[in-house]
Amino acid sequence: MSISPIITVIVAVYNGENTLQRCIDSFLEQDCDNKELIIIDGASTDRTLQIIERNKEKIKYYSSEPDKGIYDAWNKGLKQANGEWICFLGADDYFWENSTLKIVSNELALIPKNFLVAYGKVMLINFRGEKLFAVGEPWIEAKKKLFSYMSIPHQGVMHRRDLFVKHGDFDPEFRIAGDYDLLLRELKLGDAFFVDRIFSNMEVGGISSDPKNHFLGLREFKKARVKNNLPAHTISSVAGDFRVLIRIIAFKLINEKLARVILDLFRQIQGKKPYWTKAN
Repeated sequence: MSISPIITVIVAVYNGENTLQRCIDSFLEQDCDNKELIIIDGASTDRTLQIIERNKEKIKYYSSEPDKGIYDAWNKGLKQANGEWICFLGADDYFWENSTLKIVSNELALIPKNFLVAYGKVMLINFRGEKLFAVGEPWIEAKKKLFSYMSIPHQGVMHRRDLFVKHGDFDPEFRIAGDYDLLLRELKLGDAFFVDRIFSNMEVGGISSDPKNHFLGLREFKKARVKNNLPAHTISSVAGDFRVLIRIIAFKLINEKLARVILDLFRQIQGKKPYWTKAN
């Protein structure tokens, strides 16, 4: 019988007083013994540090100091991690259910050693806690799209420790696509293992649903592809650039509420579930 591996959960946070306790509670409520929590705070100016210190007996390691961004924070967390598998959450993310880590740990114990990346699904929710829809699809489909954009939901990814031994840490020069860059290092030639379960909840809305930030992400996706000796552009990436440009124009020229209705109408025409009217 395979022994379930230790899972390290690394949370990077900056001024996350409104959601961090929920994230910590989600970890603590997991009915899994083989787990550890690391929190890296970027010198928050709100009550984040007080929340961390209130829970410090249940946290394997934490620090609070200025950093160069989320990937710099994650790299600091990696230096303290003991788990065979490592996942990264934001302060506004939390696990799908109390048995998630136990179920996932049992699944990970059965994955062949040559797989350094495993992933599942992520449920998108808005700030009111309403479920929108789950993202994440089998590897055979996700692989086709990975060379155009991040087709694997980050909050649903489990990274085997050997991934970082083989490819190094996150590149802190990235602001948005450092996780995409890391996965490309391995998956441009290798494969990921898909676990058909929802791993976590990801809160969307506000800055995450601002089309301007989507455009910044697409630019960094291009940078990551070039860095990994892949084509700078693909048909899908060009189409993605065009869609984001249309969103930006719509938000500038039309009332935002109406723009969101129109964007969701186009999603429904494509057979997709509404996002823009639900995210905020």
